Amino acid sequence: MKSIALLTPEHWSTYQLIDSGNFEKLERFGDHILARPEPQAAWDKSLSETDWENLAGATFRREKGSQEKGEWIVRKGTPERWFMDYRSPQMRLSFKIALSSFKHVGIFPEQAANWEYIFTHTQKMPVQTPRVLNLFAYTGGASLAAKAAGADVAHVDSVKQVVSWARENMEASKLDNIRWVVEDALKFVKREVKRGSVYQGIILDPPAYGRGPDGEKWVLEEHINELLKLCSQLLDKQNHFFILNLYSLGFSTLIVENLINCSFGQVKNPEAGELYLEDKHKKRLPLGTYYRFHS
Repeated sequence: MKSIALLTPEHWSTYQLIDSGNFEKLERFGDHILARPEPQAAWDKSLSETDWENLAGATFRREKGSQEKGEWIVRKGTPERWFMDYRSPQMRLSFKIALSSFKHVGIFPEQAANWEYIFTHTQKMPVQTPRVLNLFAYTGGASLAAKAAGADVAHVDSVKQVVSWARENMEASKLDNIRWVVEDALKFVKREVKRGSVYQGIILDPPAYGRGPDGEKWVLEEHINELLKLCSQLLDKQNHFFILNLYSLGFSTLIVENLINCSFGQVKNPEAGELYLEDKHKKRLPLGTYYRFHS
């Protein structure tokens, strides 16, 4: 790895990070503006508190003692769910936005930079129908990008409601035939290795902590090394791309690079760094570490 790169999406017209600071972010999703917590935004806001109150159609307030759970304070005129589009020269996707009790809304806008990468390298592959595996796949942005590029996609997540949400996004994007798997990611990958399965693309987006549908415990620092070793057995040696996203504050790019090198050896065309979004006031908000490579 020669350098650490900063990566941000280029094609959002329906999303905007308006302001960030005081551990919050103010964002526009389609026609609606939301304010919610952001632990990385340690600096001052550029707009006043009054500006934020006037702009935000809904504001997330944490429950006392909780980092994630809370409730939305919704102003009149702001729906609890709506659809927004992502349009680029390569693809057209649609996503349902919904105000969940865990501050999430169904999309991570910074990941659009990876959607473009997935689409490009799926289409470039000299394989008639590349197989792509999306683990911890959430509401499916990466799955949609791979499918739009012509891949045979397996979408794996342990939460049934989230997989149903991803299916809605597929249908809204006028795509079909994604394979939906409600299962613990590690358990699924172990079974695929035993079957001798091969994938041309693998995407991992693991949380710091999680539970499988049968109560399986996922702890990032305890399980990521094993999972990467298994993924190295599934990835096509000749034609491939691989993406790892990590949101845990304790995982630096150097840690991720060491994990990749131990599991995959010397890879071609590696890129590593931080994903970020820039607000209207030129403040850059870091939103996770990524590592990706392709054949």
